[in-house]
Amino acid sequence: MGIQYRVTLTKEEVETLQSICSKGKHSSRTVLCARALLLLDRSDNTSDHWKMDDVSSALGMSTRTLSHLKERFVTDGLERALNRKPQEHPSRPVKFDGEFEAKLTQLACTDPPKGFARWTVRLLADKLVEMEITDAISPMSVQRILKKKNLSLT
Repeated sequence: MGIQYRVTLTKEEVETLQSICSKGKHSSRTVLCARALLLLDRSDNTSDHWKMDDVSSALGMSTRTLSHLKERFVTDGLERALNRKPQEHPSRPVKFDGEFEAKLTQLACTDPPKGFARWTVRLLADKLVEMEITDAISPMSVQRILKKKNLSLT
């Protein structure tokens, strides 16, 4: 059997968890974890001790999730147990930042090329690649950026 972690809360931690459960704006996951930690508390200031299966059925969490919560609390502390770990690297890098959007807007506000009455998203996409502002961009990406900026080509 694996390592058993024992949750023992101080009075300050109990007060913090009770305030999270009773008031304020917190995510449902944070409130659920706070309630679980309060029920799993094995310190001397609590008279009744809940079993892992009872807490699991009362809160609708699996015993595995509760085990991981106890482990995070014991090893990393209260803050880490309640909140998710921040992402070290974003899921995907940002391709078109504010500077790119400004250049696109500036280009869309200029006169269209000769032979065209106005800019189209396809013309803008081709011109951005031609000017080497970006390696490649689809007309739909140009359209989404212009829509986000409330810029109409008509």
